[in-house]
Amino acid sequence: MEPVAQHVPVLYREALDLLQVRPGEVYVDATLGGAGHARGILERGGLVIGLDRDPEAVKRARALGLPGLRVYQANFRHLGEVLREAGVAQVAGVLADLGVSSLQLEDPRRGFSYQREGPLDMRLGEEGPTAAEVVNRLPLEELRRILRDLGEEREAQRIARAIVAAREKAPIRTTTQLAEIVRRAVGFRRAGHPARKTFQALRLYVNDELGALAEFLEQAQEALAPGGRLVVIAFHSLEDRLVKRFLRESGLKVLTPRPLTPGPEEVARNPRARSAKLRAAAKEGA
Repeated sequence: MEPVAQHVPVLYREALDLLQVRPGEVYVDATLGGAGHARGILERGGLVIGLDRDPEAVKRARALGLPGLRVYQANFRHLGEVLREAGVAQVAGVLADLGVSSLQLEDPRRGFSYQREGPLDMRLGEEGPTAAEVVNRLPLEELRRILRDLGEEREAQRIARAIVAAREKAPIRTTTQLAEIVRRAVGFRRAGHPARKTFQALRLYVNDELGALAEFLEQAQEALAPGGRLVVIAFHSLEDRLVKRFLRESGLKVLTPRPLTPGPEEVARNPRARSAKLRAAAKEGA
């Protein structure tokens, strides 16, 4: 059973092969999304506990009615709590495909895309402040720090000043408003869209993605049965460095000395796959 075309995850077969799915064993898809990975695990005979913080993704996954899939609306930083609720002590594998799905990016109502007009939201779930609240309320220095540290934005000071100057005239409410503010601040003196790193930084901040990832990794390691596999796909350097450092220091057996990356054919089919890096590790004692 292949995943539905629009939901084919990046590095799909590589991730499933590294999980080494065994029939009847329980696996966690910690970022369920369109259930692409979950379908693959089920096809190989595994049982799946799927988590997603996005209520729309949860609703779609439940509507699929896939036998063997149990769906929970939860941030993956609460993995341990979900497993206790499910009555599961240990699992044979945990998979996380980080970042924002194509469905979320392409829905202008979610506010993730600098190329589509929509409310400046960027929340993956329903909790916490929106990106609009962040850019309209935080002081200059805090905005600069977010852009520098989470967006790795060299022009953080210039962009933060432009945001503060703009909001003094009128609140910044939409994605295209913010994208235009950034464009005017830095121009097109770089490859790609000038607002890309600003949007990345705000999304990471709004959803506390790095904090959630750190908590998730600790709980995933604890949840693994002896011989269990942890597979994580990251899409930017901050996430990947965090995963790499955790695996090195965790005591797990690293299965990918170098991260796996998509081949040219996959990148041609899905340009968003270009930055993906897959790392995997196993718990000793099988």
